[in-house]
Amino acid sequence: MIETGFGLPELMEDLGRRGVSALLKVDHERFGFGQKPWTLMLSGPGLGESASFHSDFRSLREALDRGLSFLRGLPGDWDWLDSYPLDSE
Repeated sequence: MIETGFGLPELMEDLGRRGVSALLKVDHERFGFGQKPWTLMLSGPGLGESASFHSDFRSLREALDRGLSFLRGLPGDWDWLDSYPLDSE
């Protein structure tokens, strides 16, 4: 478990099984200088024809929260994401 309250490895595996490519990165050069060091990118056929997500965040929690919110807003069956609640929900 990580501080977000759920298993990040399990989430990443579930995304991959459902046709979603996910990249989560922390950039040491932007860390600690008031910038947004966390990057989350989501793409792939599981998102639909033209959907993709790419944004930078101040924290891991914010990246995951916004990424899961994006997925939940897409058409299709995303109810399985409910098994990955964030502490902030």
